[in-house]
Amino acid sequence: MADNTAERTRRTPDPRRRSQRARNAIIDAAADLLGEVGYARLTMEAIAARARVGKQTIYRWWPSKAAVVFDVFTRLTGAVAGDPLPDTGDLAADLKTVFRATADEFADPTMDRTTRAFTAEIQNDEEFAHAVHERLTRPNAEAFRERLRAAQDRGQIRTDVDLDLAVEMFNGPFQHRWLLRTGTIDHAYSDALVDTVLRALRP
Repeated sequence: MADNTAERTRRTPDPRRRSQRARNAIIDAAADLLGEVGYARLTMEAIAARARVGKQTIYRWWPSKAAVVFDVFTRLTGAVAGDPLPDTGDLAADLKTVFRATADEFADPTMDRTTRAFTAEIQNDEEFAHAVHERLTRPNAEAFRERLRAAQDRGQIRTDVDLDLAVEMFNGPFQHRWLLRTGTIDHAYSDALVDTVLRALRP
């Protein structure tokens, strides 16, 4: 009897595993479609068809296509918005780690295509732009600012530095080069950017 019970248990599909497969398929479909048609033309119906699930399955986990797209970004970057930056005590090394990882992400065609579609929609939809700011941009900027504040407390950057402006000094050139395709974004560029900005911020 015990053996039969164990055999039935092994043969019974795990609903959690099925759910995870469905979620992965939905995220994959949304990422592909976002790059193909853009955010404005992306629909829940299209995502469901591409993922081969019912639309109600998507709504079980996400209330809107924006929510799905946010999770696409989370999976592509492998991080949650607002995650603390590394803090080994070496500010330059920590920031280079962050920007090198970001450069690697944008070298991935899927990440690049998806982010460009996402960025384009921000320009056209004020409500969407606000949602992106609240869920992605602001938490990430706050995490960056906290890392700089820790460095400021240790005397690694000047006490009179405007931390909000400093965050923009690091991220602005990187985003400008990527957005306008004005040059290569690699580890060498990331390291040079960090070294240049830190020279302006150090005591």
